[in-house]
Amino acid sequence: MVYLYFLMMLMQKEHIYQPFEILFKTLDEDPQMEHKHSFFELVYILSGKGKQCINEHKFEYHENHLFLLTPSDCHKFDIETTTSFFFLRFTDIYLQKNGLAPQYVEQLEYILQNASHEPGCVLKNQSDKTLVRPIVEAIIREQVNQDVNNQELVTQLVNTLIVVVARNIAKYLPQRVNEYSDEKILNILQYIQSNIYEPDKIRAKTISDYFGISETYLGRYFKKHTDETLQQYIINYRIRLIENRLKNSDLRVNEIADSFGFTDESHLNKFFRKSKGISPLAFRKAVRENK
Repeated sequence: MVYLYFLMMLMQKEHIYQPFEILFKTLDEDPQMEHKHSFFELVYILSGKGKQCINEHKFEYHENHLFLLTPSDCHKFDIETTTSFFFLRFTDIYLQKNGLAPQYVEQLEYILQNASHEPGCVLKNQSDKTLVRPIVEAIIREQVNQDVNNQELVTQLVNTLIVVVARNIAKYLPQRVNEYSDEKILNILQYIQSNIYEPDKIRAKTISDYFGISETYLGRYFKKHTDETLQQYIINYRIRLIENRLKNSDLRVNEIADSFGFTDESHLNKFFRKSKGISPLAFRKAVRENK
């Protein structure tokens, strides 16, 4: 397979001037410092390994991992072995104008925007992991060969890839929350996700003060709009992120504890065991044995 190499300028925030853009390149090191985009970016790892740094948190990447970067994410790659990347960059304009069913556009925008605080491979369904690589390779072939009607075919493949990503992300959003939900609950969820690593900022009193509402009202309002209590949502969200660290990084348990604001490793062990019934180390061992 032929890989094209595109030089990327060092800048604080990158822009694209078309609805979508496809790049594929092989690198020994990332030429860019941490940076942000004004667009969405899907990054698929064709080969190689290293670490993805997103919003100051690092996760291992390897072949067949797929990442979604949103306009709010600050990121870079620490490349350990020569890595072949596939990049699909697209804007809100692309979602609205390029063949996606109108009734799904707002839902897709909402889903993609709310993925920004859960870094790591977005593919949760095993069947989707086997589906994505042939789609990516087909897009690359069309870009290289420039055959008849290739642009129409590429657009359909790009749409399919975006929908697959959205399906995997949607499984981890609160069941009753969608693009039509009250703006305030979306703001509260975004606040929690943005501050999940700082326990003092996600206490009910702090959240109620931030939004100018009483704790009692906050509790009722949150339960009504998400079908979960505020505390249960925060616990479940932290657990998912901790699981992600245990699955996709070599961070020690005490390092994970520190990054989530636990007092020590014992505190994290107690918290994790209460929800999952096993220790973090036992969870990591079980995951790796089943790979």
